Amino acid sequence: MPKATVYDMTGAAVGDIELDDGIFGIVPNVEAMHVSVKNHLANKRQGTQSTLTRAEVSGGGRKPWRQKGTGRARQGSTRSPQWTHGGIALGPKPRNFSYTINKKLRRLALKSALSSKLADGGLIVIDKLEQAEIRTKDFRKFLGAVNAENSLVITPEPNKNVILSARNLPGVKTTIASIISVYDILGHDKLVLDRQAVAKIEEVYGK
Repeated sequence: MPKATVYDMTGAAVGDIELDDGIFGIVPNVEAMHVSVKNHLANKRQGTQSTLTRAEVSGGGRKPWRQKGTGRARQGSTRSPQWTHGGIALGPKPRNFSYTINKKLRRLALKSALSSKLADGGLIVIDKLEQAEIRTKDFRKFLGAVNAENSLVITPEPNKNVILSARNLPGVKTTIASIISVYDILGHDKLVLDRQAVAKIEEVYGK
């Protein structure tokens, strides 16, 4: 089974932890991670871009000139797409870009992301991740001690002091073990996990 060193909040090693081989020790599937990240980005799209067609542009109700005899091309409206201030032909309209991928693929992508972080030395386990008070300076000092200035911090449950202490630090994001995403894991250099969060991940995703 793969192992990881456990650190305290001062950055000192306090022991080791054995990790679930089926979650942290698989051969990363790059294609699954790619599909998962694409899905995440597509689901984040607002899809609110909109253009006006010739039917929606104001004006243009009168034929600009008679059909024949002028020597110019026939025109029915000054709001046709070829005119300045005319409507847009085949332009974007509001749409929903989101789609789903199957559960097995989502889990494979997540396990691949966690395994790749461990293999690259980017997974840091903290014995007990807690903040006595909301203090960004102390949390920055902690991240510096474990060399994780750009990191995704994962706690087992929402921790108000940790969330509020970390929210103003650039490159740092906090989340809980039950809703981690491949996009967030791959988007940070280090993965900082509370020891209880590791147990939660193995409980939720080890089935």
